[in-house]
Amino acid sequence: MAKTLTLEDMAKYPFMPEAAEEVRKLGFRIDGLFEADYAPILERAERRVIEALTNNPPEVRYDPSLYKGNVEMLSFPVAVALVTSLANEYVKRRYALAEARRAYDLLKRESEEKIVEIARKFGWRIRFSGEKSGVIKFDFALNFIDYLRNAASFHDKDWKLINKFVINGEVHLSKQEVARLLQEEIRRYIEGKIDPKIRSALPEKIFERAEKIKQAYSSSFKELPTEDFSPSEATEEAFPPCIMELYRAAQSGRHVPHVGRFALTSFLINIGMSPDLIVDLFRRSSDFNERMTRYQIEHIAGERGSGTKYTPPKCDTLQTHGLCPGMDDICRRIKHPLMYYRRKMRAMKAKRVKESKG
Repeated sequence: MAKTLTLEDMAKYPFMPEAAEEVRKLGFRIDGLFEADYAPILERAERRVIEALTNNPPEVRYDPSLYKGNVEMLSFPVAVALVTSLANEYVKRRYALAEARRAYDLLKRESEEKIVEIARKFGWRIRFSGEKSGVIKFDFALNFIDYLRNAASFHDKDWKLINKFVINGEVHLSKQEVARLLQEEIRRYIEGKIDPKIRSALPEKIFERAEKIKQAYSSSFKELPTEDFSPSEATEEAFPPCIMELYRAAQSGRHVPHVGRFALTSFLINIGMSPDLIVDLFRRSSDFNERMTRYQIEHIAGERGSGTKYTPPKCDTLQTHGLCPGMDDICRRIKHPLMYYRRKMRAMKAKRVKESKG
């Protein structure tokens, strides 16, 4: 049975479900934030955002001697509200990375038991290992799907699955490696919390405080183009070869390996296809189970579990698993299936515009 996180734990890891539940128990409301009693919480929330913008590399510092546990815990959702109100993709990413880097630094110093407890909150299938490879002893064994989901964005060749010690579908890892993978999980989770849909529910004073931060630190702000796709833009013609192969296999009921299903599902979700349509895509599979399939798809879409919306693995990870059927000209210039899709869509639009002009 999982242990209950302490107030100190929730101050260190305020994104955990227990912290959110504690906030609810305390009756904390964002619209009551500007009462005098809440001043330390607002101050700390603003400091979190400023630290993320100004520290290089970005990191929110943790110093229990400066802020009480409740202040540290309660300031996190307020900081998320401030970042959300700014509606700036660069600030969103930098803030999520800063909080995740802070968590990584703390996790490296935690006990193995605490790391397992936190990892399982994100649905990880992880256990203590003790396995050896030569003279190297590993602390943890992690299901390879959970590993790939978080290691896919890492560039270092040491993170490639082919260079890891894998037994029976489990990747054996050191404490520091698991902490680094958790950093990536936490980063994505926090990015998912910064949802522009909630901006309309935020009080006007949050926008005013956020605007003051923007004016004071304008040199730290950048604008990034959005990477979201609308459902109307989803088109098979722009699929990269790997995704097209997986898509056709699913349509015909042919076997698609677990990594392939994750790659295909996360790709389709990110280009705007609804979970219902993706469920229908897998209906011809011999092992189709609607309840389980829907759960897995909604989990990848961020509608269940941690709330994290996942992206597909990078090209080199798909190649490692034998899921690359061969590269075309666009493939040779990109490193990720979504980047392929984006470029192909642009090329198709440019062609249509040119043809329309005669």
